[in-house]
Amino acid sequence: MTPTPRRVGRLALVPLTIAIAALLTGATFVPTVDPTPSPRVGAAAQDPARAAEYWLDEYGVRTAWQTTRGKGSTIAIIDTGIGRSPVEFAGAVAGGADFSGVGASDGRLPVGAVDSNHGSWVASLAASRGTGADTGMIGVAPEAQLLSISIGFGASSSVPFVEQVASAMRWAVDNGADIINLSFTTNTLSWDQESWDSAFQYAFDHDVVVIVAAGNKGSGTDEVGAPATIPGVLTVGGVNRAGQASEEASTQGITIGISAPSEELLGVSADGQLVVWNGTSGAAPIVAGIAALVRSAHPQLDADNVINRIIRTARPAAAATASPDPKYGYGLVDAAAAVSANVASVSSSPLGMTLKEWVRLYRRADVDPAPQPSSSPVTLPDLPAADRVDARSPLLPTADTLRYGTVPLMAGTLAAILVALGVTAAARRIRSERAPRTPSRPPKEYSHL
Repeated sequence: MTPTPRRVGRLALVPLTIAIAALLTGATFVPTVDPTPSPRVGAAAQDPARAAEYWLDEYGVRTAWQTTRGKGSTIAIIDTGIGRSPVEFAGAVAGGADFSGVGASDGRLPVGAVDSNHGSWVASLAASRGTGADTGMIGVAPEAQLLSISIGFGASSSVPFVEQVASAMRWAVDNGADIINLSFTTNTLSWDQESWDSAFQYAFDHDVVVIVAAGNKGSGTDEVGAPATIPGVLTVGGVNRAGQASEEASTQGITIGISAPSEELLGVSADGQLVVWNGTSGAAPIVAGIAALVRSAHPQLDADNVINRIIRTARPAAAATASPDPKYGYGLVDAAAAVSANVASVSSSPLGMTLKEWVRLYRRADVDPAPQPSSSPVTLPDLPAADRVDARSPLLPTADTLRYGTVPLMAGTLAAILVALGVTAAARRIRSERAPRTPSRPPKEYSHL
Protein backbone atom coordinates (compact mmCIF):
# COMPACT_ATOMS: atom_id res chain seq x y z
CA MET A 1 0.00 0.00 0.00
CA THR A 2 1.33 3.43 -0.89
CA PRO A 3 2.03 5.45 2.28
CA THR A 4 0.22 8.74 2.76
CA PRO A 5 2.69 11.65 2.77
CA ARG A 6 2.46 14.34 5.40
CA ARG A 7 3.82 17.83 5.41
CA VAL A 8 5.76 18.30 8.63
CA GLY A 9 4.88 21.84 9.57
CA ARG A 10 1.79 23.19 11.26
CA LEU A 11 0.36 26.59 11.97
CA ALA A 12 0.98 27.77 15.51
CA LEU A 13 -0.37 31.33 15.75
CA VAL A 14 -2.21 33.03 12.90
CA PRO A 15 -2.43 36.61 14.28
CA LEU A 16 1.12 37.79 13.60
CA THR A 17 0.93 40.93 15.74
CA ILE A 18 0.11 38.88 18.84
CA ALA A 19 2.87 36.38 18.08
CA ILE A 20 5.50 39.02 17.49
CA ALA A 21 4.50 40.90 20.63
CA ALA A 22 5.01 37.69 22.59
CA LEU A 23 8.39 37.18 20.98
CA LEU A 24 9.52 40.72 21.69
CA THR A 25 8.30 40.91 25.28
CA GLY A 26 8.63 37.31 26.45
CA ALA A 27 11.71 35.85 28.09
CA THR A 28 12.06 33.29 25.33
CA PHE A 29 13.27 35.94 22.91
CA VAL A 30 16.60 36.23 24.77
CA PRO A 31 19.19 34.47 22.56
CA THR A 32 20.05 31.08 24.03
CA VAL A 33 22.26 29.51 21.36
CA ASP A 34 24.46 32.55 20.75
CA PRO A 35 24.14 35.06 23.60
CA THR A 36 26.34 37.62 21.83
CA PRO A 37 24.05 40.31 20.36
CA SER A 38 24.44 41.15 16.70
CA PRO A 39 25.23 44.79 15.82
CA ARG A 40 22.19 44.71 13.52
CA VAL A 41 19.66 43.64 16.16
CA GLY A 42 18.73 47.24 16.97
CA ALA A 43 18.05 48.08 13.34
CA ALA A 44 16.17 44.87 12.75
CA ALA A 45 14.02 45.38 15.82
CA GLN A 46 12.45 48.40 14.12
CA ASP A 47 10.57 45.96 11.89
CA PRO A 48 8.45 43.39 13.77
CA ALA A 49 8.79 40.66 11.16
CA ARG A 50 12.56 40.96 10.87
CA ALA A 51 12.91 41.10 14.67
CA ALA A 52 10.90 37.90 15.08
CA GLU A 53 13.44 35.94 13.02
CA TYR A 54 15.55 35.00 16.01
CA TRP A 55 17.51 32.36 14.06
CA LEU A 56 19.25 35.04 12.01
CA ASP A 57 21.30 36.09 15.03
CA GLU A 58 21.20 33.04 17.26
CA TYR A 59 22.37 30.65 14.54
CA GLY A 60 25.01 32.86 12.92
CA VAL A 61 23.14 33.74 9.73
CA ARG A 62 23.79 37.49 9.85
CA THR A 63 27.47 36.81 10.51
CA ALA A 64 27.60 34.51 7.51
CA TRP A 65 26.06 37.30 5.40
CA GLN A 66 29.28 39.24 5.85
CA THR A 67 30.80 36.62 3.52
CA THR A 68 27.90 35.65 1.27
CA ARG A 69 24.12 35.88 0.94
CA GLY A 70 23.80 32.84 -1.30
CA LYS A 71 24.30 34.35 -4.74
CA GLY A 72 24.89 31.73 -7.41
CA SER A 73 23.11 28.92 -5.55
CA THR A 74 19.74 27.43 -6.49
CA ILE A 75 17.35 25.75 -4.04
CA ALA A 76 14.56 23.55 -5.38
CA ILE A 77 11.48 23.60 -3.14
CA ILE A 78 9.57 20.39 -3.88
CA ASP A 79 6.34 21.18 -2.06
CA THR A 80 2.88 22.59 -2.71
CA GLY A 81 4.15 25.52 -4.81
CA ILE A 82 5.38 29.05 -4.10
CA GLY A 83 2.71 31.76 -4.33
CA ARG A 84 3.04 34.39 -7.04
CA SER A 85 1.72 37.41 -5.18
CA PRO A 86 4.03 37.93 -2.13
CA VAL A 87 6.52 40.72 -2.67
CA GLU A 88 9.00 38.74 -0.59
CA PHE A 89 9.41 36.37 -3.56
CA ALA A 90 9.96 39.07 -6.17
CA GLY A 91 13.04 38.09 -8.19
CA ALA A 92 13.58 34.95 -6.12
CA VAL A 93 11.91 32.25 -8.23
CA ALA A 94 13.95 31.34 -11.30
CA GLY A 95 11.59 28.65 -12.63
CA GLY A 96 9.28 25.85 -11.74
CA ALA A 97 7.03 23.01 -12.81
CA ASP A 98 4.01 21.06 -11.61
CA PHE A 99 3.91 17.29 -11.08
CA SER A 100 0.62 17.04 -9.22
CA GLY A 101 -1.48 17.29 -12.37
CA VAL A 102 -3.65 20.00 -10.83
CA GLY A 103 -1.23 22.93 -10.53
CA ALA A 104 0.14 25.49 -12.97
CA SER A 105 2.88 24.70 -15.43
CA ASP A 106 5.29 27.08 -13.66
CA GLY A 107 4.68 25.51 -10.21
CA ARG A 108 3.40 28.81 -8.79
CA LEU A 109 -0.24 27.83 -8.24
CA PRO A 110 -0.55 26.49 -4.67
CA VAL A 111 -1.83 22.89 -4.61
CA GLY A 112 -4.20 21.44 -2.02
CA ALA A 113 -7.12 22.78 -0.04
CA VAL A 114 -5.37 22.23 3.31
CA ASP A 115 -1.66 22.47 2.48
CA SER A 116 -1.64 25.13 -0.23
CA ASN A 117 0.41 27.62 1.85
CA HIS A 118 2.98 25.06 2.95
CA GLY A 119 5.31 25.50 -0.01
CA SER A 120 5.34 29.28 0.40
CA TRP A 121 6.13 29.03 4.12
CA VAL A 122 9.03 26.70 3.37
CA ALA A 123 10.40 28.86 0.56
CA SER A 124 10.22 32.04 2.64
CA LEU A 125 12.54 30.57 5.28
CA ALA A 126 15.04 29.52 2.64
CA ALA A 127 15.37 32.56 0.37
CA SER A 128 12.66 35.23 0.64
CA ARG A 129 13.80 38.80 -0.12
CA GLY A 130 11.97 40.83 2.50
CA THR A 131 9.99 43.93 1.64
CA GLY A 132 12.90 46.34 1.99
CA ALA A 133 16.49 46.57 3.19
CA ASP A 134 15.50 45.99 6.83
CA THR A 135 11.80 45.19 6.59
CA GLY A 136 9.70 42.13 5.91
CA MET A 137 10.59 38.51 6.27
CA ILE A 138 13.96 37.57 4.81
CA GLY A 139 15.27 34.09 4.11
CA VAL A 140 18.55 32.56 5.23
CA ALA A 141 19.98 32.87 1.70
CA PRO A 142 18.25 36.00 0.33
CA GLU A 143 20.29 36.09 -2.88
CA ALA A 144 19.87 32.43 -3.80
CA GLN A 145 17.45 31.42 -6.53
CA LEU A 146 14.40 29.23 -5.96
CA LEU A 147 12.75 26.57 -8.11
CA SER A 148 9.03 26.19 -7.37
CA ILE A 149 8.10 22.54 -7.96
CA SER A 150 4.52 21.77 -6.98
CA ILE A 151 3.30 18.37 -5.83
CA GLY A 152 0.10 17.31 -4.09
CA PHE A 153 -0.18 15.65 -0.68
CA GLY A 154 -2.82 13.03 0.00
CA ALA A 155 -6.04 13.34 -2.01
CA SER A 156 -5.06 16.66 -3.60
CA SER A 157 -3.65 14.79 -6.61
CA SER A 158 -4.59 11.66 -8.50
CA VAL A 159 -0.96 11.07 -9.48
CA PRO A 160 0.75 8.60 -7.10
CA PHE A 161 2.85 10.53 -4.62
CA VAL A 162 6.03 8.51 -5.19
CA GLU A 163 5.82 9.24 -8.91
CA GLN A 164 5.35 12.96 -8.29
CA VAL A 165 8.45 13.12 -6.09
CA ALA A 166 10.60 11.04 -8.44
CA SER A 167 9.70 13.20 -11.44
CA ALA A 168 10.17 16.39 -9.43
CA MET A 169 13.63 15.29 -8.27
CA ARG A 170 14.81 14.66 -11.81
CA TRP A 171 13.35 17.92 -13.07
CA ALA A 172 15.09 19.86 -10.28
CA VAL A 173 18.45 18.30 -11.12
CA ASP A 174 18.05 18.91 -14.84
CA ASN A 175 17.14 22.56 -14.23
CA GLY A 176 20.12 23.58 -12.18
CA ALA A 177 19.29 22.84 -8.53
CA ASP A 178 22.30 22.80 -6.17
CA ILE A 179 20.11 21.99 -3.17
CA ILE A 180 16.77 20.17 -3.00
CA ASN A 181 14.49 20.72 0.01
CA LEU A 182 11.91 18.05 0.96
CA SER A 183 9.71 19.12 3.90
CA PHE A 184 7.49 16.05 4.15
CA THR A 185 7.49 12.49 5.44
CA THR A 186 5.75 9.26 4.48
CA ASN A 187 5.85 7.90 8.06
CA THR A 188 7.36 4.65 6.78
CA LEU A 189 10.98 3.52 7.00
CA SER A 190 11.05 2.10 3.47
CA TRP A 191 10.56 3.86 0.16
CA ASP A 192 9.58 2.93 -3.38
CA GLN A 193 12.53 1.03 -4.80
CA GLU A 194 11.53 1.38 -8.42
CA SER A 195 11.23 5.17 -8.59
CA TRP A 196 12.93 6.65 -5.53
CA ASP A 197 16.10 4.55 -5.70
CA SER A 198 16.90 5.92 -9.13
CA ALA A 199 15.56 9.46 -8.58
CA PHE A 200 17.58 10.11 -5.43
CA GLN A 201 20.65 8.45 -6.90
CA TYR A 202 20.24 10.74 -9.92
CA ALA A 203 20.47 13.74 -7.59
CA PHE A 204 23.53 12.36 -5.80
CA ASP A 205 25.25 11.51 -9.08
CA HIS A 206 24.78 15.14 -10.15
CA ASP A 207 26.30 16.59 -6.97
CA VAL A 208 23.06 17.90 -5.42
CA VAL A 209 22.64 18.36 -1.66
CA VAL A 210 19.30 16.87 -0.57
CA ILE A 211 17.85 18.32 2.66
CA VAL A 212 14.96 16.44 4.32
CA ALA A 213 12.73 17.19 7.33
CA ALA A 214 12.72 14.60 10.12
CA GLY A 215 8.99 14.86 10.90
CA ASN A 216 6.99 15.91 13.96
CA LYS A 217 5.64 14.01 16.94
CA GLY A 218 2.72 16.40 16.96
CA SER A 219 1.75 15.11 13.50
CA GLY A 220 1.94 11.48 14.56
CA THR A 221 5.56 10.74 13.59
CA ASP A 222 7.43 8.96 16.39
CA GLU A 223 10.49 8.07 14.31
CA VAL A 224 11.89 9.43 11.09
CA GLY A 225 10.38 8.04 7.90
CA ALA A 226 11.26 8.17 4.24
CA PRO A 227 12.67 10.19 2.60
CA ALA A 228 14.61 10.95 5.82
CA THR A 229 15.73 7.31 5.96
CA ILE A 230 17.34 7.34 2.51
CA PRO A 231 21.15 7.10 2.79
CA GLY A 232 22.88 10.27 1.60
CA VAL A 233 20.24 12.85 2.49
CA LEU A 234 20.87 15.38 5.27
CA THR A 235 17.99 14.89 7.72
CA VAL A 236 17.10 17.88 9.91
CA GLY A 237 15.66 17.58 13.41
CA GLY A 238 13.98 20.47 15.23
CA VAL A 239 14.73 22.32 18.47
CA ASN A 240 12.90 24.96 20.51
CA ARG A 241 14.18 28.40 21.50
CA ALA A 242 16.26 26.87 24.30
CA GLY A 243 18.08 24.55 21.88
CA GLN A 244 16.29 21.45 23.17
CA ALA A 245 14.68 18.84 20.93
CA SER A 246 11.11 19.93 20.29
CA GLU A 247 8.54 17.62 21.84
CA GLU A 248 5.87 18.52 19.29
CA ALA A 249 7.77 19.86 16.31
CA SER A 250 10.42 17.17 15.83
CA THR A 251 11.02 13.46 16.13
CA GLN A 252 14.03 11.19 16.53
CA GLY A 253 16.00 8.62 14.58
CA ILE A 254 19.53 7.51 13.83
CA THR A 255 19.48 9.23 10.43
CA ILE A 256 19.16 12.77 11.86
CA GLY A 257 22.28 14.68 10.86
CA ILE A 258 21.74 18.23 12.11
CA SER A 259 19.26 20.27 14.17
CA ALA A 260 17.74 23.69 13.52
CA PRO A 261 14.89 25.81 14.94
CA SER A 262 11.42 24.30 14.47
CA GLU A 263 9.31 26.43 16.82
CA GLU A 264 8.04 30.03 16.59
CA LEU A 265 9.00 30.26 12.92
CA LEU A 266 7.71 32.89 10.52
CA GLY A 267 6.28 32.09 7.13
CA VAL A 268 4.94 34.02 4.16
CA SER A 269 1.67 32.53 2.92
CA ALA A 270 0.75 32.30 -0.75
CA ASP A 271 -1.43 35.41 -0.41
CA GLY A 272 1.31 37.42 1.31
CA GLN A 273 0.06 36.99 4.89
CA LEU A 274 2.68 36.42 7.57
CA VAL A 275 2.09 33.56 10.02
CA VAL A 276 3.91 31.91 12.90
CA TRP A 277 4.23 28.14 12.60
CA ASN A 278 6.05 25.11 14.00
CA GLY A 279 7.63 22.03 12.46
CA THR A 280 10.71 20.47 10.97
CA SER A 281 9.17 21.59 7.68
CA GLY A 282 10.66 24.94 8.69
CA ALA A 283 13.89 23.59 10.18
CA ALA A 284 14.79 21.93 6.86
CA PRO A 285 14.71 25.11 4.68
CA ILE A 286 16.78 26.97 7.27
CA VAL A 287 19.49 24.34 6.74
CA ALA A 288 18.87 24.40 2.98
CA GLY A 289 19.53 28.14 3.06
CA ILE A 290 22.75 27.56 4.98
CA ALA A 291 23.78 24.95 2.40
CA ALA A 292 23.22 27.62 -0.27
CA LEU A 293 25.48 30.02 1.67
CA VAL A 294 28.20 27.35 1.83
CA ARG A 295 27.93 26.55 -1.87
CA SER A 296 28.08 30.24 -2.70
CA ALA A 297 31.14 30.85 -0.51
CA HIS A 298 32.90 27.66 -1.63
CA PRO A 299 31.80 26.90 -5.20
CA GLN A 300 34.57 24.33 -5.61
CA LEU A 301 33.12 22.04 -2.95
CA ASP A 302 31.10 18.98 -3.91
CA ALA A 303 27.91 17.96 -2.11
CA ASP A 304 29.73 15.66 0.34
CA ASN A 305 31.97 18.49 1.49
CA VAL A 306 29.08 20.95 1.77
CA ILE A 307 27.32 18.52 4.12
CA ASN A 308 30.59 17.86 5.92
CA ARG A 309 31.06 21.57 6.69
CA ILE A 310 27.52 21.81 8.05
CA ILE A 311 27.76 18.84 10.41
CA ARG A 312 31.39 19.31 11.49
CA THR A 313 30.85 22.93 12.51
CA ALA A 314 27.63 22.25 14.42
CA ARG A 315 27.41 23.39 18.03
CA PRO A 316 27.03 20.57 20.55
CA ALA A 317 23.52 20.20 21.94
CA ALA A 318 23.52 20.30 25.74
CA ALA A 319 21.17 17.34 26.04
CA ALA A 320 22.88 15.15 23.43
CA THR A 321 24.29 11.85 24.68
CA ALA A 322 26.13 10.77 21.53
CA SER A 323 27.51 12.11 18.28
CA PRO A 324 25.53 11.71 16.17
CA ASP A 325 22.61 11.74 18.57
CA PRO A 326 19.19 10.29 17.62
CA LYS A 327 17.51 13.60 18.53
CA TYR A 328 20.14 16.18 17.57
CA GLY A 329 22.40 14.53 15.01
CA TYR A 330 25.80 16.21 15.16
CA GLY A 331 24.38 19.26 16.95
CA LEU A 332 22.84 22.67 16.31
CA VAL A 333 23.57 24.19 12.93
CA ASP A 334 25.93 27.20 12.88
CA ALA A 335 25.76 29.19 9.64
CA ALA A 336 28.76 31.40 10.36
CA ALA A 337 31.06 28.48 11.16
CA ALA A 338 29.78 26.43 8.22
CA VAL A 339 30.71 29.26 5.87
CA SER A 340 33.99 30.46 7.38
CA ALA A 341 35.54 27.76 9.59
CA ASN A 342 38.62 25.81 8.54
CA VAL A 343 37.26 22.32 7.82
CA ALA A 344 39.27 19.46 6.37
CA SER A 345 37.88 18.09 3.13
CA VAL A 346 36.51 14.57 2.73
CA SER A 347 36.62 12.18 -0.20
CA SER A 348 33.41 10.30 0.59
CA SER A 349 30.06 10.87 2.24
CA PRO A 350 30.46 12.05 5.86
CA LEU A 351 27.06 10.55 6.65
CA GLY A 352 28.27 6.97 6.20
CA MET A 353 26.84 4.50 3.70
CA THR A 354 25.70 5.92 0.38
CA LEU A 355 22.47 5.02 -1.36
CA LYS A 356 24.35 3.12 -4.05
CA GLU A 357 26.14 1.01 -1.44
CA TRP A 358 22.92 0.42 0.47
CA VAL A 359 21.09 -0.75 -2.63
CA ARG A 360 23.94 -3.08 -3.54
CA LEU A 361 24.07 -4.64 -0.07
CA TYR A 362 20.41 -4.75 0.90
CA ARG A 363 18.29 -4.33 -2.19
CA ARG A 364 19.91 -6.31 -4.98
CA ALA A 365 23.45 -7.67 -4.83
CA ASP A 366 25.66 -7.35 -7.87
CA VAL A 367 25.15 -10.25 -10.27
CA ASP A 368 26.78 -11.27 -13.52
CA PRO A 369 25.00 -10.07 -16.65
CA ALA A 370 22.16 -12.37 -17.65
CA PRO A 371 22.93 -14.51 -20.72
CA GLN A 372 21.43 -13.19 -23.91
CA PRO A 373 19.29 -15.60 -25.98
CA SER A 374 20.71 -16.61 -29.36
CA SER A 375 18.70 -17.35 -32.51
CA SER A 376 21.45 -19.45 -34.15
CA PRO A 377 21.17 -23.27 -33.97
CA VAL A 378 23.20 -25.01 -31.31
CA THR A 379 25.27 -28.08 -32.33
CA LEU A 380 25.45 -30.75 -29.67
CA PRO A 381 28.23 -33.42 -29.59
CA ASP A 382 27.32 -37.02 -30.47
CA LEU A 383 26.04 -39.03 -27.57
CA PRO A 384 28.09 -42.11 -26.54
CA ALA A 385 26.92 -45.50 -27.87
CA ALA A 386 24.46 -47.31 -25.66
CA ASP A 387 25.52 -50.51 -23.87
CA ARG A 388 24.72 -53.68 -25.90
CA VAL A 389 22.03 -55.83 -24.40
CA ASP A 390 21.54 -59.41 -25.77
CA ALA A 391 17.99 -60.38 -26.42
CA ARG A 392 17.27 -63.62 -24.56
CA SER A 393 14.51 -65.29 -22.59
CA PRO A 394 14.20 -64.10 -19.00
CA LEU A 395 13.71 -67.79 -17.98
CA LEU A 396 17.19 -68.88 -19.11
CA PRO A 397 20.04 -68.54 -16.62
CA THR A 398 22.69 -65.92 -17.08
CA ALA A 399 26.35 -66.05 -16.15
CA ASP A 400 25.64 -64.06 -12.99
CA THR A 401 22.77 -66.30 -11.88
CA LEU A 402 24.91 -69.41 -12.50
CA ARG A 403 27.92 -67.92 -10.72
CA TYR A 404 26.16 -66.46 -7.72
CA GLY A 405 23.01 -68.61 -7.52
CA THR A 406 22.83 -72.04 -9.17
CA VAL A 407 26.39 -73.35 -8.61
CA PRO A 408 26.61 -72.39 -4.90
CA LEU A 409 23.13 -73.86 -4.37
CA MET A 410 24.07 -77.19 -5.99
CA ALA A 411 27.32 -77.43 -4.03
CA GLY A 412 25.50 -76.76 -0.80
CA THR A 413 22.85 -79.36 -1.62
CA LEU A 414 25.45 -82.06 -2.50
CA ALA A 415 27.32 -81.43 0.72
CA ALA A 416 24.11 -81.75 2.69
CA ILE A 417 23.31 -85.10 0.98
CA LEU A 418 26.76 -86.52 1.74
CA VAL A 419 26.50 -85.48 5.34
CA ALA A 420 23.09 -87.09 5.62
CA LEU A 421 24.35 -90.39 4.11
CA GLY A 422 27.32 -90.47 6.45
CA VAL A 423 25.13 -89.92 9.46
CA THR A 424 22.75 -92.69 8.38
CA ALA A 425 25.58 -95.25 7.90
CA ALA A 426 27.06 -94.47 11.25
CA ALA A 427 23.73 -94.91 12.97
CA ARG A 428 23.26 -98.35 11.41
CA ARG A 429 26.70 -99.52 12.45
CA ILE A 430 26.09 -98.53 16.03
CA ARG A 431 22.80 -100.42 16.18
CA SER A 432 24.30 -103.55 14.71
CA GLU A 433 27.08 -103.68 17.28
CA ARG A 434 24.66 -103.44 20.19
CA ALA A 435 22.27 -106.33 19.09
CA PRO A 436 22.90 -110.06 20.54
CA ARG A 437 24.57 -112.51 18.15
CA THR A 438 22.60 -115.71 17.06
CA PRO A 439 24.75 -118.87 16.28
CA SER A 440 24.94 -119.80 12.73
CA ARG A 441 24.62 -123.48 13.37
CA PRO A 442 23.27 -125.50 16.29
CA PRO A 443 25.75 -126.87 18.95
CA LYS A 444 27.01 -130.49 18.81
CA GLU A 445 25.31 -133.25 20.99
CA TYR A 446 27.73 -135.53 23.06
CA SER A 447 26.89 -139.19 24.20
CA HIS A 448 28.36 -141.20 27.18
CA LEU A 449 30.17 -144.64 26.51
